[in-house]
Amino acid sequence: MNYRYTLVIILFFSSKVIFSQQTFPVNGTTEPKHITYAFKNGTIFIDYKTMLNPATLIIRDGFILDVGENIQIPADAVVEDIKGLVIYPSFIDIFSEYGIPEIKKPTPSEYPQMLSNTKGAFNWNQAVKAEYSAGKNFSVDIKKAEELRKLGFGSVMSVNRDGIVRGTSVFALLGNDRENEMILKDEVAANFSFDKGSSTQDYPGSLMGSIALIRQTYLDAQWYKDGGYIKEMNISLDAFNKQHGLPQVFETTDKQNVLRA
Repeated sequence: MNYRYTLVIILFFSSKVIFSQQTFPVNGTTEPKHITYAFKNGTIFIDYKTMLNPATLIIRDGFILDVGENIQIPADAVVEDIKGLVIYPSFIDIFSEYGIPEIKKPTPSEYPQMLSNTKGAFNWNQAVKAEYSAGKNFSVDIKKAEELRKLGFGSVMSVNRDGIVRGTSVFALLGNDRENEMILKDEVAANFSFDKGSSTQDYPGSLMGSIALIRQTYLDAQWYKDGGYIKEMNISLDAFNKQHGLPQVFETTDKQNVLRA
């Protein structure tokens, strides 16, 4: 079966009761209106095997009010005709390696490796891979996608889990179509860790060294932004600077490393 999701709605569920009262004052004009949306005439899956068509989905203030084939649309609803589109409920894996090439760690040299052996105008340290784009390296894996769909997942944020500065992650659907149809956004976050990954360079060789390398990368990137690019081309630092506006995701292994991050 060929899966293609042409409309994605992210649903957040809460176990708490929502009250209209507020305990903190609002600095400015408040918005008392409740926004209701009605998506009608679409194909709607209410679980992984039950499909309604044509059906209507009603959402109010971000919560689902009703879904069905013959339901009344509230008078104040903003109505969207989604004929020909599909709404499919699913989980989102926000830290996945799906679609990312397997990381192969090279055999380290028997001699100390002080300098980077990465060819090109990249950072001086192999563990800094800010230029890496998961979107550009993403490929559909039909078998793995089916496994994830059976678990209830419909989309993933895939990240390259290699290096201290890991570049950008990609947000994609778990369908069987081509990559250009499955990728929803090619750059969604910048990624970091304290693990240098596949780098065979001696430095950093400790947690302290990893922290120092991250600090130094921020300083180097600022120097590059302030005019260092005139003196030299550095693809890694250029990419690093461009990623500051993205969410910054830091992978850690324990509570202490969360504090260090």
